[in-house]
Amino acid sequence: MESENVQEYLEAIYTINEGGKSAETVELANMLNVKPPSVTEMLKRLTEEGYVDYEPYKGAKLTESGLRIAVKITRKHGIVERFLHDILKLEREEAHQQACLMEHSLGDKAEAALCRLLGRPEKSLNNDKPIPPCDVQVSNCIECEEMALNDIKKRIRRPKAITSLKRGQVGVIAFIRGGRQGVKRLSDLGLTVGAQVTLLNSAPFGGPIEISVRGSKLAIGRGLANKVFVETNDGL
Repeated sequence: MESENVQEYLEAIYTINEGGKSAETVELANMLNVKPPSVTEMLKRLTEEGYVDYEPYKGAKLTESGLRIAVKITRKHGIVERFLHDILKLEREEAHQQACLMEHSLGDKAEAALCRLLGRPEKSLNNDKPIPPCDVQVSNCIECEEMALNDIKKRIRRPKAITSLKRGQVGVIAFIRGGRQGVKRLSDLGLTVGAQVTLLNSAPFGGPIEISVRGSKLAIGRGLANKVFVETNDGL
């Protein structure tokens, strides 16, 4: 199992990479409250262990193995944070600090149970940043609720929301987040697991996106689109 320090670094790099850029030494040092030379040494170690691709003066990006760990720990942080704030009524900052401590020891079964208890939370407390989808081998949240906790199996690849696709990029729907009504609404639009989706256009300032699915063009709101997760074959 990766050390807490390694997980913290991968989580920080993931946050920066999600913004579309490489994680630079100074930015990581500020995020993690450590000195730049320590960051450089850790990035070299993470590169040797196959978790990141690091180039001096250019920054670091997660490899596939590093990404899986980072997404998992980021999701656990978001779930725990929401539990501490929504259920235990801790203030946001205290919930965040406690979640930083608890995320490393939270087991997969406990994470799944908390997710169900919280009603499948989609956003964290961090400026409504989306919580990454779970990697349970199911096609939607309903199936997850109906399966036994001891039957959890993990995905190999990481699905991402269709809103994160680039114009013209193609993905195959792998997971749909939400309750029965939400899943049915998306299904009625032709957005079902296995369907191929192409992002045609994305309106600025959180506006709707336009996609092509099953030979039809659809314009859907970003809130609804964020419930649909796809897998791509181009590594982007």
